[in-house]
Amino acid sequence: MNIVLQNFPVFLLIFCRITSFFVVAPIFSTRGVPNIFKVGISAMLSIMITLIYGINQKVPTDVSYVLLVAREVLIGLLLGFVAYLIFTAIQTAGALIDFQVGFAMATVYDPMTGASVPVTGNFKFAIAILLFLTMNGHHYLLDAIVYSYDWVPLQNDFFTKLYGGSISSFLIRTFADSFMLAFQMSAPIVVAMFLTDVGLGFLAKTAPQFNIFVIGVPLKIIVGLAMLMLLFPSFAYIFERLFAIMFQSMQDLLGIIGHRR
Repeated sequence: MNIVLQNFPVFLLIFCRITSFFVVAPIFSTRGVPNIFKVGISAMLSIMITLIYGINQKVPTDVSYVLLVAREVLIGLLLGFVAYLIFTAIQTAGALIDFQVGFAMATVYDPMTGASVPVTGNFKFAIAILLFLTMNGHHYLLDAIVYSYDWVPLQNDFFTKLYGGSISSFLIRTFADSFMLAFQMSAPIVVAMFLTDVGLGFLAKTAPQFNIFVIGVPLKIIVGLAMLMLLFPSFAYIFERLFAIMFQSMQDLLGIIGHRR
């Protein structure tokens, strides 16, 4: 009992980091995952990590303990946010495609996120989740939060790094990279829609008797669906590359916050 009481503050710090990670991490943060499961797996992982990393560690139990809790929560949120930010590039690409094809008005309710999402973005997001689970990506997320204690132990200078601005610069770069990835994923269909608009413009000049507004909308939808069908086999390679970038970004964040022991 004395050992349990001595290591209970350490367990709470570890529990705060893991729980905050599951709040924003892809797959685990969706509404389809029950909250009791999130709390249960967080507690189980916290016990395991406490037995591995937390034994014989000393943490202050005075007022400064509140700062330690805030630090662990921020670290968990940052790790989950970086993973989720790269993952949302898929929906951003779908939004760019829908805006060009004409599906932007037909947004649908996504029960996993509780928000309105574009049709193509929701379709790509569902495929990405299936591929992510097939590739055991959720296992890699668990590995990331567990092995984060090799990079960022309980005694770290996170607030110093945060004050120095290195973490903010990294988040800005990651946001820009996610938007660039979204644009690259949507570029083939966006270019095809642009060429379709150019062709419709020439048709409007050469044959004014045609009603371009009546012809253009179904033509762009047909071209967009045809391009989506042609690009469908390449989704596995694209999403695999995206997941590799996501895990590399998480490792880069851990390298900025701390260093591997």
